[in-house]
Amino acid sequence: MESQNYLGIYLSRDTATVVCLNLLGRIGKVLGSFSVSVEDNEQAKIQALASLIAQGCAQRRWSYSEVSVALDCAIFMQHSVHSEFGDRKQIAATIRFDTEEALATDITNIALAFEITLAGQEGSELTVFTAQRKILSELLESLQAHNLDPVNIEPDVSCLSRFICRKGSSAESQQPGTLFGILSRRNGYLIIPPVSGGPESQKASTVRTFLVGPTQNRGELLSREVLVTTALVQSGEPINYLKVFDSAGTVNHHQLGEKLGIESDGIGWLDEAGAEKQIPANNFKTVGYAIAYGAALAHSEKGHRVNFRDDFSPFQGKKLKMQQALKFAVISVTVLLITVGLFFQGSLLSKNKESRKLNTKFAENYSFVMLGQKPEDIKSAVKKLGSEKRRLEQAKKGLITIGGEKSISSKLTLVLTAFNKCAAQTNLNIKSVTITAKDIIVTGDTSSRESTLKFFDTLRNNGLDVLKPGYNLKGGRDYFNTIIAPK
Repeated sequence: MESQNYLGIYLSRDTATVVCLNLLGRIGKVLGSFSVSVEDNEQAKIQALASLIAQGCAQRRWSYSEVSVALDCAIFMQHSVHSEFGDRKQIAATIRFDTEEALATDITNIALAFEITLAGQEGSELTVFTAQRKILSELLESLQAHNLDPVNIEPDVSCLSRFICRKGSSAESQQPGTLFGILSRRNGYLIIPPVSGGPESQKASTVRTFLVGPTQNRGELLSREVLVTTALVQSGEPINYLKVFDSAGTVNHHQLGEKLGIESDGIGWLDEAGAEKQIPANNFKTVGYAIAYGAALAHSEKGHRVNFRDDFSPFQGKKLKMQQALKFAVISVTVLLITVGLFFQGSLLSKNKESRKLNTKFAENYSFVMLGQKPEDIKSAVKKLGSEKRRLEQAKKGLITIGGEKSISSKLTLVLTAFNKCAAQTNLNIKSVTITAKDIIVTGDTSSRESTLKFFDTLRNNGLDVLKPGYNLKGGRDYFNTIIAPK
């Protein structure tokens, strides 16, 4: 089943080993593997490797659900860092600050991953792996260009440790204080797996990596690195058992054990891995196969992984895409329901829009006619307008009698006198004059707002009070509507 098949890729600068693993059972079933190299191609090695990996998978017609990558130790660096916290979330929130302080250098362009090796009351001891973001981005983009989007990008030593913990526990009973020393063609790995039933403080394997030169004495190099690792071990369990695998076959584990003063033996089950079906028989490729195998096993583990992608490019793969598709479907249904609702409410919304326009226009006209007053509501405004209309009609017909000390003729005389004084200066145009028993309503326009105000001043200087003036600039003229009354 495709859902149970996973691809593990061990990737260095110029070689790659690929394992397709079906994760049924504890150690899974290998469906096939192959190795590719671009040692003679100095240009665009990562892109060329990604192309060869995709071609190899296509030729074998492998189907798989996820991909994991193990990064060669020549591409990353390993550091020991102390954290004041014991909780993984708190450590993740402060790990960049702790690492920058420990390295005394700027890590802005660095991606990192970490593992808790020891935890106690005074904090945690961490193994931190760092790599250049630029290199990881180039690697990821090259793989993604060939439809290979890895869920994890892990250090090779972490994948090898996972392989040892799975395969080793099924091949032999591991003793406390066991150190695995493994040499590939160019790299060396020292791994102390956590012992089942051991101290709770030891959270993960203790790991170290080192490079192996082509002319170095591999036995002496391994002996020296074992002594250094033994001195650095903080688990409290002494190293008393050494398991050795040398892909070149030059290290004598018995002599090495005698030299170090500890019991030593070979790793038979790792040596036999090259004899498995479809596995390269060359011992130099056996370690790469084990690392790629361990990378594929990552998909069977739950919880935290030492994953560079968590820091510089969180995985945006199938699970997240499925979640996004579900969210999109929910949003689409919601939008559809809203659209249906809007469709049935369209007529009402259109009427409300027209109603708002009429209300706005009515309020403007009402304010102008009623000399600045604003309508409280449509019903009362219509009632007031009707009352004002009837009053004006009665005044026009002479039905309203003149009250007070001033007669209609005297009021008219005052108004006409004021008109004559400023008509030429203000370009005054009188549209209507309505004289009632109480006041005089004048409607007209002038050449500008300044002329209108000057007209009002003239009225005041001629014994008239200007009440509730209203203005409206339109078409270059200042229209006014005001009530005036004798002082």
